[in-house]
Amino acid sequence: MSRLGKKPVYMPEKVKAEFKKGILEVTGPGGKLSQVIDKKMNVKVDKSTILVEALGDSRRHNMLHGLTRGLVVNMVEGVTKGFKKELEIIGLGYKANVESGKNLIMAVGFSHLVTIPIPCTVKASVLLTPDKNTLITVTGIDKYEVGAFAARIRAVKPAEPYKGFGIKYSGENIIRKAGKAAAGAGKK
Repeated sequence: MSRLGKKPVYMPEKVKAEFKKGILEVTGPGGKLSQVIDKKMNVKVDKSTILVEALGDSRRHNMLHGLTRGLVVNMVEGVTKGFKKELEIIGLGYKANVESGKNLIMAVGFSHLVTIPIPCTVKASVLLTPDKNTLITVTGIDKYEVGAFAARIRAVKPAEPYKGFGIKYSGENIIRKAGKAAAGAGKK
């Protein structure tokens, strides 16, 4: 049995959950999320808890047990607090802006502007930090959607290891390399 899967998920007062026909719906102050639950799992909803039960004892059941509980925890947290990812754009002339809430437009060193459509499930905002870097904030109630959109933004131009120019997550550590000038300086 999955040890994490056996723990109940506690719901705050304003959150309501309903399990019908293999679909779990969680509603809260942030919005409404639904998740298809595998047929090998059963979900019991009480007034203040959600309990996930495995309907077997195989290895696959154990894996799905922990996964399903984790998805339920993310749903409850999403409709109460929401999720947020921050990305930094570092580089001379690198910038971004949000166009009418539908498109994220970035200038990141290419000969053209990069336009990424913003999904309807997330919100993106852009602001300039005091050290002249651009900060993109992606927020939403679905953890998967927020993470996937942030990864799409980062994939446009990942931070390079020599000067650190590009897009990186806030707090991400980019391992820096010495350039040609530093490598050739020790050979005299």
